[in-house]
Amino acid sequence: MNKYIIIVAAILFFVSLTKADAIEGYEIVAKSNDERIVVYARKINDVYQDFKIDYKGAVLSRPFWINDTNPAYSPRIIYEDINKDDKKELIIILTKGHGTGVLEQEAHIFHIDRKAIGKGTADVPTEVLVDNPLAIIKKNVKTKLTRDNVQISIGDQHYTMDLKPLGINPKNLFDDVSFGNIITFDVIDNQFIAKIGGQISPVGGYIGEVVIVYEYRDEMYQASHLYFEEVFGVGNEKQDLR
Repeated sequence: MNKYIIIVAAILFFVSLTKADAIEGYEIVAKSNDERIVVYARKINDVYQDFKIDYKGAVLSRPFWINDTNPAYSPRIIYEDINKDDKKELIIILTKGHGTGVLEQEAHIFHIDRKAIGKGTADVPTEVLVDNPLAIIKKNVKTKLTRDNVQISIGDQHYTMDLKPLGINPKNLFDDVSFGNIITFDVIDNQFIAKIGGQISPVGGYIGEVVIVYEYRDEMYQASHLYFEEVFGVGNEKQDLR
C-alpha cells in the first residue's frame, strides 16, 4: 500500500504537459530561450505567488514563492553547470522587493536527477539548500565605521575607504556598515555568486558590495570565498580582497 501511495504521489507531483500554456489560471512569468523550461505563477494581492515550474514537460509546484509583478523584475532562469559535475543545474532567481536603495532577491538551485516516475523515468529537478548570504556575511565580515573612514575585514584581508570624498554629513552616518538592503544573485563564468550591498548612511551612503562565491559542498551551496568590491570610485586605493 505504501509503495502504491508513493507512486501515485509522484505522478501527481510531476504532470506531463502538451504545450507551454497548458496550466489554466496561471501566466508565464519566465521562459528559457533554448530549453523547455517555463515558470508560471498566479497574481495574488499584487505579487506573483503559487509558482509552478515546467521542466521539459514535468511540473514542480512551489506555492510559497513570491516575486514582484513589475516586468523589469521578472523571475530569471539560468541553466548552467555551476558545480563542475558536467551536468547543468537549474537556477531560478526571484525578486521579492525593490525600491529606492532596496533590491532583495532570492535564489533557488535545482540539481537534475534521473528518477523513476510510475513505470518510467524522467529528469526531475531536486532543490538543494543555499546558505543564507546574510549569515555568511555575519560570520565572515568585520567592519568598523568612523567619521573619517570605513574599514572592512574579510579573514586576514583588509580594506580601508576614505569617506571625505563622499561628502556625507557625519551626523547621518550609521553606527556601522549595514548589509541587507541590496541582495542579488548571478552566475558568472559558471560560478554561482551573491552580491550584498554595504551602506553607511540612508542618503548617498552606498559604498560597495561583498561578493560571495559559492561552491557545492556537503550537499549544499556554501561560501567558497568572499571579497569586497567598491562600486563607486572615490579616489581610494583599492586593495584586492580576492
